Amino acid sequence: MFDRIMGKYLLDRGTITKAQLYTAYQVMESRRAKLGVIAVTEKLLTVAQAEEINAIQATKDKRFGDLAIERGYISEIQLGYLLSLQLNEFQTFTSALVEKQIMTLEEVDDAIRSYQQDKNLTDEQMTALKDGNPDFIVPLFTGTDDAEYNALFKYGIKNIYRLIDTHLSIDNATIAGNIKEECIAYQSFSGDVKATVALVGKNSDLQKLAKSYTKEEFIETEEDALDAMCELINCINGLYATDRSKQGKRIELDPPYFITRFGEISGPELHVMTVNCCDAEVRLVIAAGQDVTIK
Repeated sequence: MFDRIMGKYLLDRGTITKAQLYTAYQVMESRRAKLGVIAVTEKLLTVAQAEEINAIQATKDKRFGDLAIERGYISEIQLGYLLSLQLNEFQTFTSALVEKQIMTLEEVDDAIRSYQQDKNLTDEQMTALKDGNPDFIVPLFTGTDDAEYNALFKYGIKNIYRLIDTHLSIDNATIAGNIKEECIAYQSFSGDVKATVALVGKNSDLQKLAKSYTKEEFIETEEDALDAMCELINCINGLYATDRSKQGKRIELDPPYFITRFGEISGPELHVMTVNCCDAEVRLVIAAGQDVTIK
């Protein structure tokens, strides 16, 4: 994830061009494969086993390797071997920049230091970013210590990362009183925790996410795209509710809904995080512990 965050940072600063960034990402794609693909090619998993684990990931907030161990398909030693074959995305990205002579090693190092200073991050936080674990990355961008907001953002971004596009970047969350957008998919829940989670964006952008999420080539209507986004939000909130139930909290999910042809979300304090993935930009909106109006 940090490769995309850093790439956007370099692009926004004018340090590199879109063409150069695309070249670096092409190099990365040629060198990195998903863990399931590696496991199959190494004959540690069958295709059916890998597909089974991919399906389980849609309902459980666990990494591919951990699920493979739980199912008894591989050992911890075998998982360590597979991970050693899977290159670190950020290190691969910076290596590609240098290899293709887009930036020198010194320029890359200077840019990383500038990013750290601009974002006021500690060395420990930068290490977490470079390691690429969403569990550690997402809380750095929420701008709050509130446990519910951090948990909901984490489940939201992790599921977009796992189920739609591992090549995503996020921006620092902002707070707004209302948001107007072409399309809105949302779900509310109540009980011991009350919140609304929404994905908002242009129809063309949500269609790109929907195609990646459903693995279907043709998502032709706004309704098709928003149906898929509602399913994703239901998955996000379902995992969150399951986690909170383990803590003895009761959560009741309302059915997800969507609005096309411009809608508006209003509330006392909407927390908004911009997500860039699938060559699209959408916003993940969360309102916890408050009433919101959606029309």
